[in-house]
Amino acid sequence: MFTKILIANRGEIACRVILTARKMGIQTVAVYSDADKDARHVELADEAVHIGPAPSRDSYLQADRIIAAAKQTGAQAIHPGYGFLSENAGFARRVEEEGLVFIGPKHYSIAAMGDKIESKKLAGAAGVNCIPGVNDAIETAEKAVEIAKGIGYPVMIKASAGGGGKGLRVAFNDKEALEGFTSCRNEARNSFGDDRVFIEKFVEEPRHIEIQLIGDSHGNVIYLNERECSIQRRHQKVIEEAPSPFISEATRKAMGEQAVALAKAVKYESAGTVEFVVGKDQSFYFLEMNTRLQVEHPVTECITGLDLVELMIRVAAGEKLPLAQKDVQRKGWAIECRINAEDPFRNFLPSTGRLVRFQPPRETMFAAGEPSPQPSPKGRGSESPPLPLGEGRGEGGFYGVRVDTGVQDGGEIPMFYDSMIAKLIVHGTDRLDAIAKMREALNSFVIRGVSSNIPFQAALLAHPKFVAGDFNTGFIAENYAQGFRAEDVPHDDAGFLVALAAYVNRRLLGRAAGISGQLPGHGVTVAEEFVVIGLGEAGKNIHEAVTVRDYQAKSGSSRIETGAGSYEICSSWHLGGARIRGTVNGQPFAAQVERGVGRNPLAIRIAHNGTRLDTLVLSPRAAQLHALMPYKAPPDMSRFVLSPMPGLLVEVAVQPGQKVQAGERVAVIEAMKMENVLFATADGVVGKVLAAKGESLSVDQPIVEFV
Repeated sequence: MFTKILIANRGEIACRVILTARKMGIQTVAVYSDADKDARHVELADEAVHIGPAPSRDSYLQADRIIAAAKQTGAQAIHPGYGFLSENAGFARRVEEEGLVFIGPKHYSIAAMGDKIESKKLAGAAGVNCIPGVNDAIETAEKAVEIAKGIGYPVMIKASAGGGGKGLRVAFNDKEALEGFTSCRNEARNSFGDDRVFIEKFVEEPRHIEIQLIGDSHGNVIYLNERECSIQRRHQKVIEEAPSPFISEATRKAMGEQAVALAKAVKYESAGTVEFVVGKDQSFYFLEMNTRLQVEHPVTECITGLDLVELMIRVAAGEKLPLAQKDVQRKGWAIECRINAEDPFRNFLPSTGRLVRFQPPRETMFAAGEPSPQPSPKGRGSESPPLPLGEGRGEGGFYGVRVDTGVQDGGEIPMFYDSMIAKLIVHGTDRLDAIAKMREALNSFVIRGVSSNIPFQAALLAHPKFVAGDFNTGFIAENYAQGFRAEDVPHDDAGFLVALAAYVNRRLLGRAAGISGQLPGHGVTVAEEFVVIGLGEAGKNIHEAVTVRDYQAKSGSSRIETGAGSYEICSSWHLGGARIRGTVNGQPFAAQVERGVGRNPLAIRIAHNGTRLDTLVLSPRAAQLHALMPYKAPPDMSRFVLSPMPGLLVEVAVQPGQKVQAGERVAVIEAMKMENVLFATADGVVGKVLAAKGESLSVDQPIVEFV
């Protein structure tokens, strides 16, 4: 077995590999860029080596520097994680040629499956169901349109070396095929250095279901059940679960056996995933094979009781798989939510910056029916440090909450890498139990300083069709066609939000009333009558009189009377805390509180089950005066094209004096490895170009001014 390994990655997956290596008694070496010098994976590793500037092409994609770091530190093997060089056959071969071990499949297996065109031919030869399409690289956009017409719309345009939703477009007509081909080539060239593109038939109402594999160097390959990955936004996975609520046992077995046949055909070793598109009649077709560890591997670990990273390390060291196909278990139900740095209320634009607060829910995976382990001393930004794999986390028969992350309180979300902040995983006894656990965990996940997609995740989990398991890959596009808005998350008890705002305000006033040294006759006195006023779009119809009775400072309890009913709230909430736990009418709850939101220092924000309500809690007289306050309209910025996110300005498509029509391309911003095109919203003439190509932009920075 190895004594030291290097992790050629960053963030969450680097931390994940370090935890397993530590459990196995293996020392670890981290690599880091300028942007990651203070990152969590650097702190967790035994050693760390600097490998270059912030952009990944100058650091994490520099194979020579990574191999040199391994030799310099005496590492015997390299784990690539996912992304970056993980599916680079040339890198895997170089690692082997340098006398090191690549903790992943052999380079020839990566090469065979990494090319999406050649992999389909190999899959067909191995007896795997393949989807209709043209598997040869297409040279021009005009040819792409011709081929798409021949196959029949809709079609999927895909970069041969693509992955993670990059270099992929769905076209429903000639115009979309023409534009999609060009965009795919550009993204693929920039992200993967390979601009080959092919086209295949797009299966309507499809499910995206994948089979997890593990193989060793002794010819053994087994499948570890499936993962349901159909909840996607723009072809990027949002929620994954295991098992699938859709396929039958017979379909599961057929998909698994075909995946194993394909793996054996390319002499596959290590962990890998075969992705299938599954029709509503449970017909399934090969999509691609990912020759690496998947982002969503924790849900498989939960239901099988296996540590996939440990298996990868042991296989790379030459050991045989410790189990056969008949030994693979499927216990309980696991769900993973990807917590991303993006603003769902602004069309999911990337959100970068400092994590002013990062407090994930406490990890509680423990044996079913046994008491939870006692909390350890508090870690940085968390209720307790994570439980290492093999000590209660991710094992079969273990149910609860797991958080995989590469960030910490006070850390930075840089613009150079992907948007993932953390992965939130729950393991329940069945699917409904897992959904309930996930909703509670999302309520407890505190992120401040950057926006996150937690409200959107909460809305998805509450959607009746998701709860029923009635969805496909078009679920988000169909149900949120106009984007995501606050009103898309109706709360099942809006009166509770009003009552909680009043409760929080009463606790704050109670502390003020108890401050010593107040002048006799001029001390703070607290009445029982208040008015809760909603702010913003979500609170525009809230103007409610409430009564707060029976306030008990020691027990933290109050009875709040609202128009919706009576709420007995009891909590030991610390007044500066962002997370509030307690009971309401005897039932446990978890929510979040933020004071001084927006430009109003008196505002109180309540967040619960994905709903976010901003309020003012005033005395009746103050509420009357508030209604008389004048409204200050925001400045008119309609003449400007503003940057909707922090990012790099890679193209300005207009110049001063140019006439521009609504819908015409104006600029392109690159952020978190994705291109974002800005279009003119109205006809006009360009007056000034205010930002130059290559400039780093901030949110709402003007790019173009119209006259």
